[in-house]
Parts: sequence; structure tokens; C-alpha cells
Amino acid sequence: MKVETFPLILGALVALIGLGLLADAWLPEQARFRSERRRRTRAERSLGGETAIGLGVLCIAAALMGRDSWPYSTVCVIAGTVLLLWGAWLNRTYFRERITNRGELRRGNPPEPPKSK
Repeated sequence: MKVETFPLILGALVALIGLGLLADAWLPEQARFRSERRRRTRAERSLGGETAIGLGVLCIAAALMGRDSWPYSTVCVIAGTVLLLWGAWLNRTYFRERITNRGELRRGNPPEPPKSK
């Protein structure tokens, strides 16, 4: 395998990730659970933000596949970075909840202490 094909393979993998993000944003959502078990409501993700992140990842993939010989690789990297940052800004409440909100470790009643005789 030549070294020149490595950016093409990496770009194809990154493009698949971008297409997965776009598909997740565009396809209708189906509930994975029957009832809400959380005490607080979940933060909703911005579908426009997720689409912007997917497009940004696709721009980065195009720059990887274009290598140094493509004249628009710099434009793709700049556009991809702007789209990634914009999508992250639109989804900031969702990301904040996913990163910082762990919830209670144990749900339900606390265990009773053992009775001494």
C-alpha cells in the first residue's frame, strides 16, 4: 500500500462519519424507550446544529481526500471549521447536559441499614 492512499482511506472514513451524522439529523426519530425514567426532561438536540456538524465533517473529509494538490482544500478546512463550531454552538445545551449531568448514581429507595440484635 502506498503512503499516498492513506489520506484517501482516512477521508473516506471521515466522510462515512459525516454521512452518519447527516442521516441521524434528517431521518425521523423513533423512540428507543417507552416511558421517561428521568426526573428532569432531556435537553433536545438541534437538528440544524447536527446537520451543520455533519456538513463540517464532510468538508474536512473532502480536504483530506483532496490532499495538497486540490486548490480548494484550505477553503474546505475553513468552511468545515466554521460549520463544526456553529453546530456545536447550536447544540451547546445538549452537549452540556451530556457531559456534565450524570444524575443520581442510585435510583429508588436507599437500602436500609442492617439491624443489630
